[in-house]
Amino acid sequence: MTARKKILAIASGGGHWTQLLRLRPAFEGYEPVYATVSRNQADEVAPARLHAVGDGNQWNKPGLALLALRVAWVVMRERPDFVVSTGAAPGFFGVYFGKKLGARCLWVDAIDNIEDLSLSGKLAGKYADLWLTQWPGLVGPGGPAYRGKVF
Repeated sequence: MTARKKILAIASGGGHWTQLLRLRPAFEGYEPVYATVSRNQADEVAPARLHAVGDGNQWNKPGLALLALRVAWVVMRERPDFVVSTGAAPGFFGVYFGKKLGARCLWVDAIDNIEDLSLSGKLAGKYADLWLTQWPGLVGPGGPAYRGKVF
């Protein structure tokens, strides 16, 4: 019997997390594992595992470094076949470390990034196998693809 392929679904809290959860039907037939900023979302994804990685941002460098270490640990521990993220710093690090360990990576820039891509999206796009925007006006050379609105 072949083991199911594992998906690490990772995003920061708030709207990024809500949008990530809306992708759950696409995870059917796979083993999903989730990571986000807080353990408070564990009931939303049960019985799947949830890793709380904390949060960080560009204005809090020590917090960002700690977040990177926590996400690296989750990726090394879980060894996902795929990493899927809808954003922010935890998602960037998930895509970055996932790619380094051979996972296929998908980045979906959040729907509220109407006029410009998010900073984390711009960074993650370099490592993602598929980089998507939900706004056709943000498609450009070397940039994300548009396949319609996901959310």
